Amino acid sequence: MNVKTFIKKYTMVIALVVVFIFFAWWTDKRLLYPQNLSNLLIQNAYVLVLACGMLMCILTGGNIDLSVGSTVCLIGAIAAKMLTNHNMNPIIVILLCLVFACIIGMWQGFWIGYIHIPPFICTLAGMFLFRGFGRAILDSKTIAITQSEGSVGKRFLDIFASYIEIPSVDTQKVKWSAFILGIIIAAVLVVITVLNRIKKTKKGYKQASVISQFAKIIVIDALVLAYTWKLAHYKGIPVMAIWVLAIVFIYAFITSKTAFGRYFYAVGGNEKATKLSGINTNKVYFMAYTSMSLLAGLSGLLVAARVGSVNGDTGNSFEMDAIGSCFIGGASAYGGSGTVGGVVVGAILLGVINQGMSIKGLDNNWQYVVKGAVLLIAVIFDVVSNKKTGKAG
Repeated sequence: MNVKTFIKKYTMVIALVVVFIFFAWWTDKRLLYPQNLSNLLIQNAYVLVLACGMLMCILTGGNIDLSVGSTVCLIGAIAAKMLTNHNMNPIIVILLCLVFACIIGMWQGFWIGYIHIPPFICTLAGMFLFRGFGRAILDSKTIAITQSEGSVGKRFLDIFASYIEIPSVDTQKVKWSAFILGIIIAAVLVVITVLNRIKKTKKGYKQASVISQFAKIIVIDALVLAYTWKLAHYKGIPVMAIWVLAIVFIYAFITSKTAFGRYFYAVGGNEKATKLSGINTNKVYFMAYTSMSLLAGLSGLLVAARVGSVNGDTGNSFEMDAIGSCFIGGASAYGGSGTVGGVVVGAILLGVINQGMSIKGLDNNWQYVVKGAVLLIAVIFDVVSNKKTGKAG
C-alpha cells in the first residue's frame, strides 16, 4: 500500500489523531487526565449508540432519521415517570421503554418502507410528534430520578451509570480490573486477526501483508491498553462502556458478517437491481428505521441515567450529532458505503472536539461552528471522491 492509498483509506483516523494531539497540547494535557478520558466516553455514549442506527438508515441511500432526538426525549420521559411516579421495577421499565421505542420505529418503518413516504418528511413529522408527546408526559417540567440508596431510581442508575469494581482486584488508588479488561480485549483482537488470516489463507483470498495487518493491530492494542490504564486511575470501567461496546460489536457483526447486513449496502447501491435480485427492499427500509428507534430508546435510557433527570429539551439536536458522526466517519452521502468502525471514529472525533473546547472554556457557540465546519469538509471530501470514481449521481 503506497502513501497516497494509505492516507485516503485512513483519512479520518489520521484526522482524529491530529485533533487529539492538538487538543492535548492546547489544554496543557488536561484532556489526558483520567477523569476527562472517562468522561469522553460517558458523555458521548449516546452519540456512539445513535450513530450505529443512523448508519443503517444512511446506507439505504443517504436517508436520515430526524426524529431520534425527540424519541430520546419521549423514552426518557416515560422511564422517568414510571420510576418516580409509579415506583416500577427498573428492569421492567427498561424492557417497556425498549418495546415503546421499537413500536415507534415500526410505525415510521411502515410508512417509509411500505407506503413509501419520503424518510425526510416522515421523520420530520415524528420529530414534532414525539417531542410533543414527551413534553406532555413531563407536563413541561423536569423530572429528577431519585438517587437515594435502595430506591428503584438508584437501581436504574446503577444499571447504566455505575462503575465496574472487583473488590479482590481493585484498590482505592488503582482499579486493576479496568486494565485487566484492556489486556483481555487486546489479546482477543490479536486472536481474531490470526484466525481470520488463517481462514482467508485456506480459502485463497487476497489479503493485506502480515506486517501491515499486525502493525495495525499493535497500534490498536496499544491505544486500548493506554486508555484502560487511564481508566484504572479514575473509577475504572463505566458500565455505560459495556452497553456501548455491545451495540458497536453487534452492529459491526451485522453489517460485515451477515447477508442481511449486506442488503442495506445493496439497497443504497442500486435499489432497483436489489429488488430484481429477489431482496425485499421494503423490509430493509422497515428494519432500518425500527432499528434506529430502538437504539434511540436505549440512548434515552443512557442519557436519563447519566444526567439523572429528564426535561422537554432532553435529546435536542442529538440527531445532528449522529448524522455528523456517520458522514465524518466516511459514510457516503449517496448511501451504499460506510462502516461501523468509521462511525465510531467520527463520533470520537466530535467528542474530542467538544471535550477539548469545553476544557479550554471556549464559548459553546464556537463548538457548533467547529462541528459544522468539520462536517462540511467531510461531506465535500466524500462528494469529490465519488465524482472522481464515477459514483455520484
